[in-house]
Amino acid sequence: MGIAVTTFLNNKDHFVIFNSHRNTKMNTEKREIATFAGGCFWCVEADFEKRPGVFEVVSGYTGGPLKNPTYQQVASGETGHLEAIQVYYDPAVISYKALVEFFWQHINPTDEGGQFADRGEQYRSAIFYHDESQKSIAEASRAALAASGRFQKPIVTQILPLDTFYLAEGYHQNFCRKEPSRYQNYRSHSGRDQFLEQVWGNEQVADANPAKQMSAYQKPADEVLRSQLTPLQYKVTQKQGTEKPFQNEYWEQKQEGLYVDVVSGEPLFLSSDKFDSGTGWPSFTRPIRDDAIVEHQDFKLFMSRTEVRSRLGDSHLGHVFSDGPKSTGLRYCINSAALRFIPKDKWVEEGYEEILELERQRLDMKD
Repeated sequence: MGIAVTTFLNNKDHFVIFNSHRNTKMNTEKREIATFAGGCFWCVEADFEKRPGVFEVVSGYTGGPLKNPTYQQVASGETGHLEAIQVYYDPAVISYKALVEFFWQHINPTDEGGQFADRGEQYRSAIFYHDESQKSIAEASRAALAASGRFQKPIVTQILPLDTFYLAEGYHQNFCRKEPSRYQNYRSHSGRDQFLEQVWGNEQVADANPAKQMSAYQKPADEVLRSQLTPLQYKVTQKQGTEKPFQNEYWEQKQEGLYVDVVSGEPLFLSSDKFDSGTGWPSFTRPIRDDAIVEHQDFKLFMSRTEVRSRLGDSHLGHVFSDGPKSTGLRYCINSAALRFIPKDKWVEEGYEEILELERQRLDMKD
């Protein structure tokens, strides 16, 4: 069972995409969309994807008259389209205003001819609003940025009504994960991060976890990972490997506690959501928070499945299936090698005291 993605045009001719797995555990009424263009969509997608409250980010093209443009056509600069992204988010967790402010801190809003190393009309920056509320927020935010004196040059980022958003080709989606070496090489030579560090420095918006600063959940360099992880842990988390069923550390673990990413340490699953699925791998009905993980379509093994990755450490965890218990209907099938277990009596000692409050809130909700 894989990720179920449906694409259609709504009454505003905006492409809307949803994941049926997530719709079973999230209130779709809370799901809103923001559209931004900030140069290379590989980079902008990767930046927004780590924001708490963001369900999904997709890359595409918008702003031009040509229907169903290809990457080659857009890259020519002759179609009028911009490389753009659409951000699907929960406004109860992150506001549209916060997304716009995050956008400013990840582009050069004074560049008329593109963004960083990417030159041409197709790489211009823009905010495409979906309604009048978004328009007002974006315009007020742009005016505040201009008045701040942060930039000596004028702010040239346009604020435009969204027409049709065309999904980019599949190989562009989640490019930073599909081609990590190529992506990192491109990004390091693009000048984007160097510019942002120079302009914003320590003021740059932190990709903060709601319960703890994200800086505490950093992914170590590859050479460090190779020295810290076992060969199996490295293969599973970094190479999308799979451990053997019934022969892994936590498949029949029943102790009360917390499961965290073995790479970054970020909280992922609670033992209270763990159940015996009979598969031989640790199985959970839900993650500790809706935004704790990221889901991606996986076509390995000649089938379509929904891969599950940690949001901050970007570790491959396993897959999610729609054959779980009635409480959620979901089964998060996770590799033990991607996890580290922390008994409940060690949460405070190891710096996870906020999980005690989260657990209390869950119990209050049940009552």
